Amino acid sequence: MSPVVAIMLLFAGLSEAAGRLLPVVARLSGVSHVRVVGLLLAGAVVDGAVFALWPLSAWTLAELVLPAAPSDGAALVWTPGLAAPLLLAAVLAFPLLGPLLHFVLMLGVGAGLAASLATVAGLGWWDAAGCVAVAGVGLGVAVEGVRRLVVRLNMTRAPEPLT
Repeated sequence: MSPVVAIMLLFAGLSEAAGRLLPVVARLSGVSHVRVVGLLLAGAVVDGAVFALWPLSAWTLAELVLPAAPSDGAALVWTPGLAAPLLLAAVLAFPLLGPLLHFVLMLGVGAGLAASLATVAGLGWWDAAGCVAVAGVGLGVAVEGVRRLVVRLNMTRAPEPLT
């Protein structure tokens, strides 16, 4: 992965984390700025890693599920052209800017990954799209579970009254 793509994925992860974290922080009272920045940076790394794993997961599914997928060492990787729409989709992840538009852009990113996977692996587009979709949904469910766990662990509880 080139440094440009790594930076694009990190910015996409930061934007995605900010869009998910800021509404949660707004509901919490008394959260320190240091804690918010720490959660934001951790979320950026996690979301960036999930974005980076999406093509690798789709490639792995193609190798496991579809017998036509070659295993000659070539793999599906992010390119600047594939990562640019992902960065745009992450910027639009902010809830007030439109979850539907974000979803449509993520479908577009997935379609681009599917076209690349179909070309690299020699699969049909629909088979490649299925691998990309299953990988994306699986990673999305996993990271949403981690987000909910982190939010639950970081909830500030009201102190019990002294009696």
